[in-house]
Formats: sequence, structure tokens, C-alpha cells
Amino acid sequence: MFAPNSRYYKLSTTTVTLPDGTKVIATRSALPNPLQLAGYHRHVTGDRLDLLAARYLKDPTLFWQLCDSNNAPAPDALAAADLTGIPKTSGGA
Repeated sequence: MFAPNSRYYKLSTTTVTLPDGTKVIATRSALPNPLQLAGYHRHVTGDRLDLLAARYLKDPTLFWQLCDSNNAPAPDALAAADLTGIPKTSGGA
């Protein structure tokens, strides 16, 4: 249901019945899992989390790791920060 690099990939799913009888598959929200930081990025005009993830983590879809490592519940929560912590990658970024 989720891509292998998704924060939801290993979470279990459940079937939920909506008030109108429609059944949908749902998963619980993933809890933040802060990773050890390699350093920080100082924000400049035009920065976006997907671009930072592509630059530092080599995969733009890993933007959620930036959120988790900065205790940001949503990507917009990092927009006002001057610095974004960059998590270490398995390759030792």
C-alpha cells in the first residue's frame, strides 16, 4: 500500500467503516522518529523540503525524515525555521 521509503510502510492497516457504510483502509499516524543529525542547513529563499531531501538525503521523497528529525509535525512547520537539522544517512552524509 505504501512505498518502501514511506514512513507508513511498516505500519499496520485496519479497515474502517464510514457512517455511510463505505469501507476504507486506514493506518495510524506515524510517530516522529528523530534521527541523529549530521549537521544543519541555513534556510535561503527558495528552499523547499523536497529539494533539501534530494540534496542531503539523495531522495526528495524522504522530506518526512527532515520533519521527524526537527520535531515538525508537518512540512509547513519547518518553513519559519532559520535552520533545519539534517539527519545522518546510512551512507554517512
